[in-house]
Amino acid sequence: MDVLIIEDEGLLARRLQGLLEETDPRIQIAGITHSIKDTLTWLARHEEPDLLFMDIELADGPCFDIFEHADIRVPVIFTTAYDEYTLQAFKVNSVDYLLKPIKKEELKKAWEKFLAVHYQKGNTGFPEQIQQLLKSVRPVIKNRSRFLVKKGQKLIPVEVKDIAYFTIRNGVSFLHCRDKQKFTIDYTLDEVEEMLDTTDFFRANRQFILSHSIVLSAQPWFNSKLKIEISLPADEDIIVSRERAAAFKEWLGA
Repeated sequence: MDVLIIEDEGLLARRLQGLLEETDPRIQIAGITHSIKDTLTWLARHEEPDLLFMDIELADGPCFDIFEHADIRVPVIFTTAYDEYTLQAFKVNSVDYLLKPIKKEELKKAWEKFLAVHYQKGNTGFPEQIQQLLKSVRPVIKNRSRFLVKKGQKLIPVEVKDIAYFTIRNGVSFLHCRDKQKFTIDYTLDEVEEMLDTTDFFRANRQFILSHSIVLSAQPWFNSKLKIEISLPADEDIIVSRERAAAFKEWLGA
């Protein structure tokens, strides 16, 4: 069974590897990654392992950011130095975790749970669980006034009033400013939609959330859909579905 270890401290990664190999001779360490970037690269180049061991705090940010950019369908056992009481959400959502320093007995119990609940039944239910977990550890802020984005090595705030639209491409979300600047953001569009004032922004489809201020017109399209014209360039046509068309017209005229 293939296991990927995601741990930014090399000594701890090697120790965990040794403990796993002692726990069950069937375990094969498919790889060790040390950051969000390394992990995304590894996942893109390899077949999914059977299990991930994932440190919560990595060198370039919290491990939860990995789930924003990769479609992970396998179980995860989190490792962390956090206080146990901070992590009750993990237990509620049936996601295992191990407190550092990892003890061999606790590792064995977690591995046995994986075998009994996940591997043998072949059904993790994990994507829904991790979405609930993300919400519990990173609560949504309603009606945000700004978003924090990366620009080079800096973090800068972008005022919501300066945002033209949001998009998603290949699993990565982008914030587009009215001055044509573009930044990646660490949220899904579903999360972004919950953060915005619906009088100012509209979820046109799976790929676009639009600001009222940039919509120039809407014209009838095939099958009672709408094609939207905006004041800034977009990489693709913005089409509102037939089911959302009436709501869009109401929003545009409000």
